[in-house]
Amino acid sequence: MIDIDKIISTAKKENASDIHLICGIRPILRIMRDLIELKDFDILTEDDMMDIYDYFVRGNVDKDEVYKKNKKLDSSFEFEDIRLRVNISMADDVPVVVLRLIRNELPKYEDLGVPDIVRRMMNQPQGLILVTGKTNSGKTTTLNALINEINENQNKKILTLESPVEYKHTCKKSIIVQKEVGVGRDCLNYSDGVKNSLREDCDILIIGEIRDRETMEAAIETAEAGHLVIGTLHTKSCAETIDRMINFYDIRDQQTVKYLIASLLKLVVSQRLLKGRDGSLVLVPEVMVVDNIVSGIIRKEKISVSEIEDAIQSASDKGSIGLMNSLAELFVDDRITLEQAKAQIEEKNIEILNRTIMQLKIKRDNQLKAKMNNG
Repeated sequence: MIDIDKIISTAKKENASDIHLICGIRPILRIMRDLIELKDFDILTEDDMMDIYDYFVRGNVDKDEVYKKNKKLDSSFEFEDIRLRVNISMADDVPVVVLRLIRNELPKYEDLGVPDIVRRMMNQPQGLILVTGKTNSGKTTTLNALINEINENQNKKILTLESPVEYKHTCKKSIIVQKEVGVGRDCLNYSDGVKNSLREDCDILIIGEIRDRETMEAAIETAEAGHLVIGTLHTKSCAETIDRMINFYDIRDQQTVKYLIASLLKLVVSQRLLKGRDGSLVLVPEVMVVDNIVSGIIRKEKISVSEIEDAIQSASDKGSIGLMNSLAELFVDDRITLEQAKAQIEEKNIEILNRTIMQLKIKRDNQLKAKMNNG
């Protein structure tokens, strides 16, 4: 019989981020972005996969019903001093299981590489702030680090909606209520949870994922009502985030919602994770502070991605950070390779990246010379 505890213990010891359990191959760990086979374990059989399913569902009728109806199940599980985000799906009528390991101890905000402007924007009394990125880009870690920052420094009521709850927070200066979204959990779906938050006297609402129009509408309504709403979206850039928000709506409603977004959206931080030269993961942030120029672009009949990118580049004095600048800085600091930097952008923008790198090097040289002359 498959020893699931041993697999999880091995993953924990090896500092893996994920465990992949798939019929026909040995258990796989993801360690620093690489997939590593556990050679000490046998190839997983269909019977093994059913045992693994039973291990995580544990006879819970609601979970079993959700899986059989939707062919997938998201859940959480506690093992020793860590939590696991459990995803069970189906392939060839056999369960496929992916486990995300979540350490209870959050990394310090300063160690994440998230620009300080993001932390400062948490003092906004109301509005909408979005943390975006592809899967495995560190959105959840950033979001929870921000929750912890608010909890330690502000006297607020924070309500979180998550599927599942990953990091468990304890109340410090703030009150924190964490709700798990899903059938048989604290609220049926994100939309219902957001709508009910208006009756729960929260100051700050955290939405684990905005994935449909209903949730987006409820988030905008909550921000309009005077709350600070912080949510995540699966988009790869700040400009794409604006486009996604608008495209949740029918064409006839888009112009109206553009005005709402332009007035309520305060900040978008889009992040990527790359494996650095030293083997550790490096955060590549793009930050868009929504000023009058960005608001004006959002209100236009047709949104231009290049206009938004130019506005980000030209608003560095307000805290905005362009993707080119982040990549150039990480390369000049010798944290990533030039090839890695180029792989994050389109071919047509490589010359702009090269120019940005050159300008940064000149700036650094001038700063060094000035320091030496003053010294």
